[in-house]
Amino acid sequence: MGTAADPLIKEGTGRTVWDLDAYGFLAGDCPDTANPSLWRQSRLCSDHGLFEVTDGIYQVRGFDLSNMTLVEGDTGVLVIDPLISAETAAAGLALYREHRGDRPVTGVLYTHSHIDHFGGVRGVLPDGAADGGVPVLAPDGFLEHAVRENVYAGTAMARRAAYMYGAALPKGERGQIGAGLGQTTSTGSVGLVPPTRDITRTGQTETVDGIRMVFQLTPGTEAPAELNIHFPDRSALCMAENATHNQHNLLTLRGAEVRDPRVWAQYLAEAIDRFAGSSDVAFASHHWPVWGREQLIRFLSEQRDLYAYLHDQTLRLLNQGLTALEIAESLRMPPALERAWHTHGYYGSVSHNTKAVYQRYLGWFDGNPAHLWEHPPVEAARRYVEFMGGADEVVRRARESFAEGDYRWVAQVVHHVLFADPDHAEARRLQADALEQLGYGSENGTWRNFYLMGALELREGPVGTPTATTSPDLLAALTLDQLFDSLAIRVDGPRSWDADITVRWTVDGRDPVTLRLHNGVLTHVTGTGPAAAEPDVEVDLAEADLRALLTGGTDPADLAARDGVRISGDASRLPALLGHLAAPDPDFAIVTP
Repeated sequence: MGTAADPLIKEGTGRTVWDLDAYGFLAGDCPDTANPSLWRQSRLCSDHGLFEVTDGIYQVRGFDLSNMTLVEGDTGVLVIDPLISAETAAAGLALYREHRGDRPVTGVLYTHSHIDHFGGVRGVLPDGAADGGVPVLAPDGFLEHAVRENVYAGTAMARRAAYMYGAALPKGERGQIGAGLGQTTSTGSVGLVPPTRDITRTGQTETVDGIRMVFQLTPGTEAPAELNIHFPDRSALCMAENATHNQHNLLTLRGAEVRDPRVWAQYLAEAIDRFAGSSDVAFASHHWPVWGREQLIRFLSEQRDLYAYLHDQTLRLLNQGLTALEIAESLRMPPALERAWHTHGYYGSVSHNTKAVYQRYLGWFDGNPAHLWEHPPVEAARRYVEFMGGADEVVRRARESFAEGDYRWVAQVVHHVLFADPDHAEARRLQADALEQLGYGSENGTWRNFYLMGALELREGPVGTPTATTSPDLLAALTLDQLFDSLAIRVDGPRSWDADITVRWTVDGRDPVTLRLHNGVLTHVTGTGPAAAEPDVEVDLAEADLRALLTGGTDPADLAARDGVRISGDASRLPALLGHLAAPDPDFAIVTP
């Protein structure tokens, strides 16, 4: 229907968080530096603007990694999955209103708990809007998983996501051309408005602004909390991120909980059974719709078979004694599925998905005792390089392999040189060249980005992590239990072995919570039973003051001066406790030790 007149979406200071024209080069022919199949996928994903799905349902595509869907109701519009950033979501809503009128947002729906499906909510639902009666719907468990994923392991995930999406790569035929699922992630303001209405069972129906919806819960598929939606009055089916035009991840390269392809296939079968016979279009929170009942049934059936095959055949092979690496090398998809473009590994891959299934069932150990107690990377690398005749000899022979086009082996063997001698200039150059060639040939967008990011950092040094996962909204959404757990993850265990500090909090007059650092472990207990040690200090305060203290917004020395705060006992134990917490490193090394 049209796109934004200004291609640059900016935040308040003028910094660009999304450029609609950044991928214009994809209109040209595929160069030698890109896989033709990935080039085609990226070109399709880069199409941007407002698109009509069916009568009364529209999508903003190409304004972020994900799509934002808008369903027109009696008086306004229901927004489904408001992108990553407030700025991109606001720009998408403005584009919709430009073409469809200035309709108010009368509801928001999150299909699942990943940040590209809720982070931009403040762009469509400003502060206080939910309190004003605008319902916010989400699947059961959404809030727990949304905040836990982005806080507990958020630093490591963000660093690896910078590789996965090629954050520092230039856009172009030698750099970042997309990620398969979408182009990349926006870099604006991330927020979260907690749900006001939970979807707790399959078959549950809800009506928002006259829009009737029937829900299917799909936990354990693409996200631990996810749902599909049928719109019976429009014969339309929203598949969230459970059926998109690629093979999805069973374990995303940025890191996450391993997903279950068995239940994924079962839920797709259930969706076909429940909804396909009364649907004329299926759309998702990424990519483009499938129109026509016969076509959408075929699409969903092939997606079902894709995940079932990955699961079943990996189990068959591991029960024959093959290891994860061996399965990844030997498993091939059926020709019928290989011919379906939407099953190709643009985002997930057969290689890393079979390893994920293996990990889900058997874990990291392949059963070979030689692999039970291996040396860590640096120590092993030094020994390998010494065995192979020294760094210079390894690099010399690796150059011969490079000339033969065996880039995969070059990357594997030169890795040892870099971990034994990170400053070996020739090894850095050769490894960067090998990773670059592997990236150029990859059909998988995230593999390409990982390879090219590794090459970039080897040549130019660390480029950092452009995104942070712990926004104020996400921190505010943590329960107190989750907040205490997030502190426990940060305890410097060895430095805390001999510490014994106990603090008892009484928050807003509720049952006291005793926090104890002992044996290098930070535990918390509600109540004053036998598990709660006698406190060194007791603090009576409001929850807002506790959150400010534990998230770094208040200095412990200033806590007593805050209104309503009462401290009894040894107040010096508060800064002592916080002093045992270590800050995570958002820029840790990946391709070097």
